Amino acid sequence: METGVSRRSFLASIGAASIAVAGAGLVGCAPKSDSEQKAASKAGAAAGAPSDSSAELIPSACLNPQDYDYRQSTTDFSTLFSSVKIGSMESSHRMIKSPAGSATYLGGLTDEFLQYYVNLAKGGVEIIWVEGELVSLITGETAAPNAEEFCKRLVDECARYGASLGLQWAQFGPDVAELTVDQILAFEDVAVDLAKTIQGMGFKALEINAAGFNIGEHFLSRFHNTRTDQYGIGSLEDRARFITECIKKIKQTCGNDFVVQMLIDCVEENDNLTNNATLMDLDNTLTAPSNLVISIEEGIEFAKLFEAAGCDSMHLRLGPLGNHPCQFASDLYFILYGIEGATGYGTQWDFSRHFQGSLIADHSGAGMLLDVAARYKEAVSIPCGAVTYMDPAHAPDFFEQALADGKVDFFMMTRPLTVDNEYVAKLRDGRSDEIAPCTRCLHCHIGSNELNRKMGYCRVNALTQRVMTDNGPATYELNPASSPKKIMVVGGGPAGMEAARIAAARGHEVSLYEKSNSLGGLLSFASMVKGPHENLDDLAAYLKRQLEINGVNVTTGKEVDQAFISSMAPDVVILAVGGTREKTNIAGNVPVVDFDSFMTADLGENVVIYGSNAQAFDCALWLTVRKKRVAIVTPHANADLDMQQSQHAIRFMTTALYSLGVKVWPGASIKEAKDGKVVIATEVGTEVTVDCDSIVDGAEMTPNTSLLDGLSVSETYAIGDCEKPFNIALAIRAGNDIARSV
Repeated sequence: METGVSRRSFLASIGAASIAVAGAGLVGCAPKSDSEQKAASKAGAAAGAPSDSSAELIPSACLNPQDYDYRQSTTDFSTLFSSVKIGSMESSHRMIKSPAGSATYLGGLTDEFLQYYVNLAKGGVEIIWVEGELVSLITGETAAPNAEEFCKRLVDECARYGASLGLQWAQFGPDVAELTVDQILAFEDVAVDLAKTIQGMGFKALEINAAGFNIGEHFLSRFHNTRTDQYGIGSLEDRARFITECIKKIKQTCGNDFVVQMLIDCVEENDNLTNNATLMDLDNTLTAPSNLVISIEEGIEFAKLFEAAGCDSMHLRLGPLGNHPCQFASDLYFILYGIEGATGYGTQWDFSRHFQGSLIADHSGAGMLLDVAARYKEAVSIPCGAVTYMDPAHAPDFFEQALADGKVDFFMMTRPLTVDNEYVAKLRDGRSDEIAPCTRCLHCHIGSNELNRKMGYCRVNALTQRVMTDNGPATYELNPASSPKKIMVVGGGPAGMEAARIAAARGHEVSLYEKSNSLGGLLSFASMVKGPHENLDDLAAYLKRQLEINGVNVTTGKEVDQAFISSMAPDVVILAVGGTREKTNIAGNVPVVDFDSFMTADLGENVVIYGSNAQAFDCALWLTVRKKRVAIVTPHANADLDMQQSQHAIRFMTTALYSLGVKVWPGASIKEAKDGKVVIATEVGTEVTVDCDSIVDGAEMTPNTSLLDGLSVSETYAIGDCEKPFNIALAIRAGNDIARSV
């Protein structure tokens, strides 16, 4: 019997389309009284959110005010580093690897796949859930011939470091309303057979994914389930029956010691209103599927039924029906500084009302579900964990207190652990300043996993989804330098700092020179524009600390020229001075402002931004939030707009700005700019005139390698923006790669 499509093929089919969806206009806030406006302004200023008074900000900026004063660190993590049991599995701490995808499986059952999980175990993770995509590699017609041997090796290697493994079952299938009872029972048998198979391989647990797009959620959901039989929507028990029968059958077959964990949407909303297909009932009256989402109260009743059936633990996730990335990474709703709550569909949540007003929505997405998890935990006796930027190193007191207060039993984590595989060990040892921070850019996950393999990467960890491939280093480990060299790194941005730390860690003598008085390059400027959400200040602090640990000699306030290089007589020069922006030649008398001055210059009301890179779009957002009327003009094509950001960030950015009235003219040029007007030559051969008080020159940076010309040093390299301007991720990647090869 055909039991449905695979998760991999499903994501491939929706990936490209989901990126391109745009929706209706952003929701504004209702008029506030003077006292409310002053309070909102005061809260925003204290938080590090846009500090302008509310009268100077667009209405959308009044929604979901942020309080960034939640990152205190006074705790000893006594609760975090106490033991937790999930059925027969036990961990000495409360940080559990969630079964989110890494895309390593796309190469098959390789050493890359195995080493990814072994590194997590070596780094201190004691309960690891493996992504559900492994299922297609070990069962059915697509199973690899070495599947059993590989999985036993994976389990054994992780067990050497004290880790237990579970596997997620994320079953897609046809419309549940169209399934016969025999077909439903066949799907249940799939779950049982999988559990029995992986138990034989040494796995200790199976997680049933009944969230998102999976068949389990479709039975639970009145949005998807229209059945009227024993698996229909007549009662909560009927809606849960498919899952409770799976749990009971797995326990009967595999025994009570085999763990079954349930993943569900613990509270749902429908953010993709274009996906809200209108239905007609028998009286031809309209019904609204967007109102058929699962409430917290329904989810709690389901959890009780799962517990009664033998479920060992709950994995709680947010449930936006139309936005898969925000189901497991719902902090993406906070990626736009000043329009927190933007959905990626041109609309905006009001978190005081949506999701039953139940989310912790003023900490930029950190720990969003902790209060919801607390309600589940009160209702059931099995342990409950929650996901979405659960990062104790990011906000120690906040996350420790959530555990101490009993809101949650464990944190489900992937991104922080993937960025730094030694996260748990470093935190346990009191070395939190050595933990590489997740910058929440979502480069690590895009619309489909096939694209993910080609384009996905980590902004901070240059090895993620690259190591042991043609696109990256051969090993995770650093090979000691066979012949230590005297290396000079010129430039203290992310590329230069990464190159310096890696080269020094390999045993080279490394000196880094930065012409400004501080390290970080453009990270501090980017942090001011983007706000605190992406943890760019943390990234700069981490890289600085790595220079100290690895013994890099750092000199700031020193502009390096060829004479100085010659006087130092290095064996290797690594140039990382960043790109340059040549002034764009624009005819007329409209003021043209350098990009690095747009936050302080008097721009007037109508602003044209020339350029379409991520920096230009960040500038457009910053100005739009402050009530500027913004247009973007770029010679680049539509497909290249904002391309330095992740595909998810692009969708959120573009739909929000377009909804707020920002007009982008791709394939265009500025023909003339004078007397408060700009004439735009468009890609279709027409001319458009728009009001313009000033132009921000955000044109693409160009390479900046002249310092190496004619230099009498045996080895010279240019990395990052000075060699090929793009983004932080590729700058760090270049620094890592070059330093490994020297």
